[in-house]
Formats: sequence, C-alpha cells, structure tokens
Amino acid sequence: MTTHATPDADVIVVGAGPGGSAAAHHLAARGLDVLLLEKTRFPREKVCGDGLTPRAVAQLLKMGVDTSEAAGWIRNRGLRVVADDIAIELDWPALDHFPDYGLTRTRYDFDQLLADKAVEAGAKLLTGAKVTAPLFDLAGRVCGVTAVRDGETLTYRAPLVIAADGVSGRLALSLGLKRDEKRPMGVAVRQYYKSAAKHDDQYLESWLSLRTAAEPDVLQPGYGWIFGLGDGRVNAGLGVLNSSEGYGKTDYRALLRDWLANTPEEWGLADEANADGPVRGAALPMGFNRTPHYSRGLMLVGDSGGMVNPFNGEGIAYAIEAGEVAAAVVAEALRSPSVPRREAVLRTYADRMDDLWGSYYRMGGIFTHLIGKPAVMKLCTEHGLKRPALMRVVLKLLANLTDRPGRDAADRIVNGMRFVTPTLGRRL
Repeated sequence: MTTHATPDADVIVVGAGPGGSAAAHHLAARGLDVLLLEKTRFPREKVCGDGLTPRAVAQLLKMGVDTSEAAGWIRNRGLRVVADDIAIELDWPALDHFPDYGLTRTRYDFDQLLADKAVEAGAKLLTGAKVTAPLFDLAGRVCGVTAVRDGETLTYRAPLVIAADGVSGRLALSLGLKRDEKRPMGVAVRQYYKSAAKHDDQYLESWLSLRTAAEPDVLQPGYGWIFGLGDGRVNAGLGVLNSSEGYGKTDYRALLRDWLANTPEEWGLADEANADGPVRGAALPMGFNRTPHYSRGLMLVGDSGGMVNPFNGEGIAYAIEAGEVAAAVVAEALRSPSVPRREAVLRTYADRMDDLWGSYYRMGGIFTHLIGKPAVMKLCTEHGLKRPALMRVVLKLLANLTDRPGRDAADRIVNGMRFVTPTLGRRL
C-alpha cells in the first residue's frame, strides 16, 4: 500500500450520519473547506426506529430539507402510549420553536438526504472511505486521519477533526476517551413488517408494557414501538436499558417476535410471512456516556459522544443539534488570531453541550434507573396513563419539547425540574 497526502481541509468530519452531515452542512455554509468521510456507500441500511419528533424536524427545516409528503415523508400528530388495556393519544405540543408534527422515514435514504445537503452547501463527500486512525502532530494533537479507500491507505490533514463515527467511538478511544459505564446505555432491535392496518397511523406508538403469550402475567424488560412508514410497512422494535435486570441476559430478537405475536391479528405483525427483512440491532449510547466532547483537536458529535436522549432513545435530533453547535464553535475558533486562543474557543464546546442538555440528561439518568425496576414501571403505567394532564407534562419531558420561558404550566414544571436537577444528579 502507498500513502498519499491530499490537500488540507479546514475541518475533517468522520461519518456522514445525521450528526456528521449536519456539522458538515453548517460548516460549509459558513464558508469553511470541509471534507466529509463516510465508510459505507449510499444508500445503506441503518438500525433505527425511523421516527422523528418535532425536535428533529426543526433541525431538518433549518437545513432546508423538504419535509413534505410529496418528498417521501410521512407526518404524525403525536405519540400514542400503550400499557396493557390502557392507551392515550398525546398530540405534539404547539410551541414557538418547534413544529407541531413529527415525521417518519427509513434510514435507507435519510442519511443520504442530509449528506446531499452538506454537499449542496459546499462540503466534499467521500464515501467508501473507512477511517482507521487519527494523525497526531508533535504536540500530540489530532491533525488529520488515515483512511482506506478502494484498497489504498490515504492521509487527510486538517487542523480539526469532528468524530461522528457512531457508537464504536474509535477515534475517541484512540485518545483514551472511554465510555462511562455508570451512564445509561441501551440496546434496540427492529424489524420491518407489512401492515395495511398500521402503516398510515397518525401517531407514533410506544408500548410501556411488553407481554408475551407464553408468559402473559410477566412484565418483560424494556419498551416497544410501532411506527407507520406510510408505504405499507411499519417499523416495529423494542429497546432495553442497562438499568434493567434483563439487559444483556435477554434474547432481544426472540422477545421482539414473542411480543409481536401477542398483538392483534389484523395488524399482521404476528405473522412472520409479513416480515420485510431481518431483525437488526444496535446499541444506544445515552446521557453523555463519553466525555469530554472536545480533546486535543478532536470533537465528538452524536453517538460517539453518547448523545442519545435517555428518556426516549431519540438520537437523530441530538446528533443534528450537536452538529450545528460544533459548527458554530469551530467557525469561531478558526477565526481566532492565535493557536492558544483557538484552543480556548474549542474547549467551550464541551461546556456548551453541558449547558444545552447536561441537566436534562442527568435527570434522564435518574429516570432510566427508576423505570428499570418492573414495580416502578407498573406503578407509573397503571396510575399515570389515567391522568391526561399529567401525561401531557410527561410527553414534554420525554421528548424535550418546551418553550422557555414556559407558555403554560407543563413548560414551567419541566423547566423547573431541569433547573434543580444538576444538584440532585450530583448527589445521587
């Protein structure tokens, strides 16, 4: 193999998932020279629930993404929460900073849409480029990466690298940034099913009580979802948190099949003949379980920095938001007149992320610890779902959808909880 030097970019972004593409888009829109490296080639499969809350939609609109039905998106009105024989439908709240609708779209082409937006803004995208290691300068600071593309080992250099390389966090690990085992972690599996009855559902559906026909009296670990895709299919899946006794001990694929076998026959999810593709699984790195988010020329965005919401397992919105914040910090840093000043600005990224979600994620850590206990989950579902006013507060909390200052009591309650959580979280 030979090593080739390539022209320098201002920033290298590793990974063209939602976070990486968003970062590349916002950087390029600011006039910076951006190189976006993606190990796979589009389109590609990606394990995901395929459901987007209004928080994610707001970020897509900022990037100029056409979210109309004509462009292949399916809108939803809110969340339907199901627990045994109780179900409640909660519409997305009307807020100043977020739209009042969510979306579904498979990740098969979703990531490519965002990568295309980055390219439209001026970023250079190289697919099939598997980054293998960071490059270091004499001071031990990251100054580029090596990658293998079409059998060649290539060298790409830039004064800053953004790692949006997913849950593996290989670049972060090369700097000794390991995952905090005390922070929330989850695992999710999903499968597509043909379902004429559920594919055009106006609500994302979340199941808080998973039961099987073989053990109907036993509350199984985790939570489930059924999201209509509008094309004759649904995305059906389940997630289990590491706070649950069943984490790491459960056959998640078998549990998914057994749970769906217990759903109404007319939905078509109990019949494996309606399955469209295999069951796929992925890890969910939650609650900032890898920090610091900036170190020695490397900035973490999305799953590489453990940015999945512990309350609901949502990762796309937070990855895209982090990409936007990272771009703003990098653009300011690269305008700095000196290297020390540039580094000082880059270090503010970690503080900005903590200011943005730190208290909320610490509260989420407490939440995941509690709902990992079957008795607590049973108590919450039996009593909480019967109180619509309470559930509207819960929806705002779980989806992180509030106005500041709050326009109503629910906003004030959730924002107040965030305000007091940092002290509470440290004590626990």
